[in-house]
Amino acid sequence: MSNVQARADSEPATEGEHRIELRDGMHIEWNVPITMDDGNLLRADIFRPVGDGPYPALLTYGPYAKGLSFQDGYPSAWERMVREHPDVADGSSNLYQSWEVADPEKWVPHGYACIRVDSRGCGCSPGFIDPFSPREQRDFYECIEWAGMQSWSNGKVGLNGVSYFGSNQWHVAQHRPPHLAAMCIWEGANDAYREFSHHGGILSTFWANWYDMQVKTVQYGIGERGRRSSVHGELVCGPEILSDEELARNRIDFGREVNGRSLNDSFYHDRTADWSKIDVPFLSSANWGGQGLHPRGNFDGFVEAPAKQKWLEVHGLEHWTHFYTDYGRKLQLQFFDHFLKGKDNGWDKTPAVILQVRKADGSFVERREAEWPIARTKWTKFYLDLDQLALATTARAEAKPAQRSFRAMGDGLTFLTEPLQHETELTGPIAAKLFVSSSTRDADLFLVVRVFAPDFKEIVYQGAIDPHTPVAQGWLRASHRKQDAARSKPYMPYHTHDVVQPLSAGEQVELTVEVWPTSVVVPAGYRIALSIRGRDYVYPGGDGGKLSNFKNVLTGCGPFLHDDPIDRPPEVFDGTTTLHASVDKLPHLLLPIVP
Repeated sequence: MSNVQARADSEPATEGEHRIELRDGMHIEWNVPITMDDGNLLRADIFRPVGDGPYPALLTYGPYAKGLSFQDGYPSAWERMVREHPDVADGSSNLYQSWEVADPEKWVPHGYACIRVDSRGCGCSPGFIDPFSPREQRDFYECIEWAGMQSWSNGKVGLNGVSYFGSNQWHVAQHRPPHLAAMCIWEGANDAYREFSHHGGILSTFWANWYDMQVKTVQYGIGERGRRSSVHGELVCGPEILSDEELARNRIDFGREVNGRSLNDSFYHDRTADWSKIDVPFLSSANWGGQGLHPRGNFDGFVEAPAKQKWLEVHGLEHWTHFYTDYGRKLQLQFFDHFLKGKDNGWDKTPAVILQVRKADGSFVERREAEWPIARTKWTKFYLDLDQLALATTARAEAKPAQRSFRAMGDGLTFLTEPLQHETELTGPIAAKLFVSSSTRDADLFLVVRVFAPDFKEIVYQGAIDPHTPVAQGWLRASHRKQDAARSKPYMPYHTHDVVQPLSAGEQVELTVEVWPTSVVVPAGYRIALSIRGRDYVYPGGDGGKLSNFKNVLTGCGPFLHDDPIDRPPEVFDGTTTLHASVDKLPHLLLPIVP
């Protein structure tokens, strides 16, 4: 504790059940109790300017243990970020950095109070862990209202954070807390089925692994089995010590719940926001390389939520990086200054869409648009030639029906364009129309949109997680092909996932596959490709190593894999999948070409 006292501007004091100190130019309160409507106590850390205020609040609520430093909890992500983006660490002691939440040393000097609440059952907050549940949404609501009514508060609360701290913003916003004034959803999914757990109806193994690696490890009551705060030395998961049996009783078996629910039922409905109820001003920030979790929610929220004041920003690089860089932080600051402080800073004149358009060399060019998808998009069909394994904008006149088969759990087929005659920008959502049969009662399709240089080297990007992320991906289980006609668009089918429609062996079915939005400027001489696979994409150039918070080696899809043997039993999914084409059944890829 001597190091703590050396940095303090005043000796810590106590008020009721929590500690207060003036430190690094901030008034800090540790483990402030917030009582929920059912009597459960949550704990919050508050960093605010020295003085009575009033100040607006930036609040986060989540499971990652507010007292666990970024550097201790996620060392590989932190080291890479500060090495490649030194502006993240500049101007801060970085003593208060925590995973996917704002650095108070870069916000408090601008007149903001930063509040971090440990969600129920995690960190220093006792209770039962149930991620994204209605109970969590109620807790979050009450924390917002509590913050808006503090003596130092100006009555305006903003929400800001990455991933979990973004997704749950969508969820709480539908309940319209009166003191919620604005929110910045930085890479935050919404749909608990289509985005979180089942891509096209195929189980993602991410959530069971995430729960093991990032939630159970910071459960309230693990005591010395967890870590101590690098700031004040106290246990980050509370003073109480619980047995393994007690810990298990205090949490939902999240992996089992997700793995055991193959259709979109009430479990997922309860954890998905109703877009029609979100009217608070927001900035939705997506990542082109976030395939497999977040970007679909950021795009969909911007399009569907009826909020009159809303913006969409899209960037690249790692999942967390631009939230902390000067680029991202200054964008957030301008947004919140306008809505939480009432500053006339020109934000209201900012175009609704801010895109970092990707180039083939990995660089980005900023461009601002008025809408999403971009109105001038030329939706262009590229037809699949099954004989030549080619993609072309004109369909080949088939004298007779054509077909092409592949092992249903194998690497599939790849269709290539001729070298492009002109530079071509693809920015927007993508869809594919296929005609498919299977030797079994089902088939899983993994679609990968790819770009190849003239020497056939594939163009991949540093994605949200994986350093070798392809241009775009989409998925569909054939038995989940039913669509909601009212919500589907030609470039974005919407599958209901509420019924299983088995195939008969050899029966041709029409499938429309959603491929998540992307952006790439393809140079002349390069080729666009579509791979139709029976398993996850694997980057052919080797793996991308491993991050400390994930179980798997990164092979092209990050941690978003679809290899659960119970979800994909070989007797059902390891048969033969056949693609079909004929004069009246023309398989094609619908691409968003932006002139």
